[in-house]
Amino acid sequence: MQEQLKKAEERMGRRYDHMCQDFSEIRAGRANPAVLDKVKVDYYGTPTPVNQLAAVSVTEARTLTIQPWDASILRQIEKAIQKSDIGINPQNDGKIIRLIFPPLTEDRRKEIVKDVQKIAEETKVQVRNVRRDTIEKLKAMKKKSELTEDDLKLAEKKTQELTDKFTKKIDKTSADKQKELLEL
Repeated sequence: MQEQLKKAEERMGRRYDHMCQDFSEIRAGRANPAVLDKVKVDYYGTPTPVNQLAAVSVTEARTLTIQPWDASILRQIEKAIQKSDIGINPQNDGKIIRLIFPPLTEDRRKEIVKDVQKIAEETKVQVRNVRRDTIEKLKAMKKKSELTEDDLKLAEKKTQELTDKFTKKIDKTSADKQKELLEL
């Protein structure tokens, strides 16, 4: 029983962490190095993340600078950013690349807030699916007489408590992200 609850908590935690990762990649008008996390540069035949090839830093609120450790890779980094879906045109001065994030319009902010709500809702559905799977496994254990009726009820209660805990955490994180987007 404890093992099933522990597995459920780990699976719910992974869903929550994935949501947080998705939130960090949302371009919110501020310079955020996380937008480059999915950008891979062909470095001697190997797709390599930008942050492993260059120093990525926020110089101003809306400007991200990328300074490669190997100057010969500057052009490949620029091409990789252009091919990516981040929607910002890199400015290359021969030594560093600058990404200037345009300010968001009110309509665009509202669209992003809807995306945040959608991601949060999908994550809550995934957490509830973990709850359902866990309860099904516990009921199967009860059928095999590995659990008593009282243990099953207790385990179901604890599974529901875990679900409630993660749902509250998801709601809070989502609300914080929405507030951040609307205050820009």
